[in-house]
Amino acid sequence: MSSAASETRPPGRINWRRAAFLIVAAGLALFAGANAHLVHVALTSQPDCVQHLKTEGRDGAYRAARPSC
Repeated sequence: MSSAASETRPPGRINWRRAAFLIVAAGLALFAGANAHLVHVALTSQPDCVQHLKTEGRDGAYRAARPSC
C-alpha cells in the first residue's frame, strides 16, 4: 500500500484544520469590516447643533466647552 492511498479521507469527513482556518478568517474579516465602517461613519458624520447651557455648569449639568453654532 502506498502512502498516498492511506492519506485519502473518506467522503463526508471534515478537514478540521481548513474549517478552523476559514472560521478565523471570516471572524477577522468581520472585525476589520466593522472597524472600517465605524471609522467611515466617524469621519463623514457631522452632528447638528444642539442646545446647551451657556452658563457655568452646576448640579451635575454639563455644557459645551466650545459651541460650534
